[in-house]
Amino acid sequence: MFASVDVGAANTGCAVANGAGQMLAERTIPTLAHEGPESVLNRIAATVNDLAAAAGERVQALGVGVPGLADFHRGRTLFLPNLPGWRDLPVAERLSARVGCPVFLLNDARMAALGELWFGHGRNAKTMVAITVGTGIGGGVVIERKLRLGPLGAAGEIGHQTILPDGPLCGCGNHGCLETLASGPALMGEGVRLMNSGHAPRLYDMVVGDANLVTPRLMAQAAAAGDSSVREAIVRAARYLGIAVANVITVLNPELVVVGGDVAAVGPLLIETVRREVRERVRLFPAEKVRIESSALDDKAGLWGGIALAIARLKQASSQSSSEAL
Repeated sequence: MFASVDVGAANTGCAVANGAGQMLAERTIPTLAHEGPESVLNRIAATVNDLAAAAGERVQALGVGVPGLADFHRGRTLFLPNLPGWRDLPVAERLSARVGCPVFLLNDARMAALGELWFGHGRNAKTMVAITVGTGIGGGVVIERKLRLGPLGAAGEIGHQTILPDGPLCGCGNHGCLETLASGPALMGEGVRLMNSGHAPRLYDMVVGDANLVTPRLMAQAAAAGDSSVREAIVRAARYLGIAVANVITVLNPELVVVGGDVAAVGPLLIETVRREVRERVRLFPAEKVRIESSALDDKAGLWGGIALAIARLKQASSQSSSEAL
């Protein structure tokens, strides 16, 4: 049996599964990051131990996805923007002592890409790019069925390619990153602006005027109900995403691109706009031969990726491999 943990700023998912890829139990707990990393790690360990006890088997390895940069080889978090106090923290070592098995770390977007590769649309793909569009935009690059990580496990930061040279300031320090234009906060911020300026009456009614309730999914519903300005905002964000996907396709020529995360919940309007943008911009080879799909695993891609990470890294550890790929 293997375990998976997908750490988020607000909530953390935990799961156990067998080696055949059957999920045995899962649970979501509040992260409560303000209590500090030790408290968070204690709750994660207790939850994993509870799930293992309920399943009646011992966990062989645990895969953990974190929202930021992590040292793949040393099992330490380097920088998690939304989790204060986690800089250079030996997460793998401390969790391992609590759950009694090896623990392996990976960036959450890369972990979701691994989930898509092993258990989603990527099961039959040799070359694939997975993009997670949520609070931020991350991704993973798969070549010859290996998730390529680079020296620090940072390969695949698709959200930080420049789309508008003089665009909004990004949290990374650059201007005009894809993340500033098509992430969940970017899209919802535009939805709130339209709602407050009287251009999104359906959206206003859906959230009873409460800007805190606006989500990408509700924006899609408002667009379908007749809010043309909201529809335009979604299409604009999707076009930016399509430009980014076209760039990646031109560089890597993958056979598959998978788009997941909260913003992907917008549905056909987003994915069809991305496909159209790619067809218009990729001219060197037939773009229609590249499949562009919404995630088959939805919000469970990270959890499935943690199971894959645990299995793959345990095999690497037993063979004493130090590969920069999974």
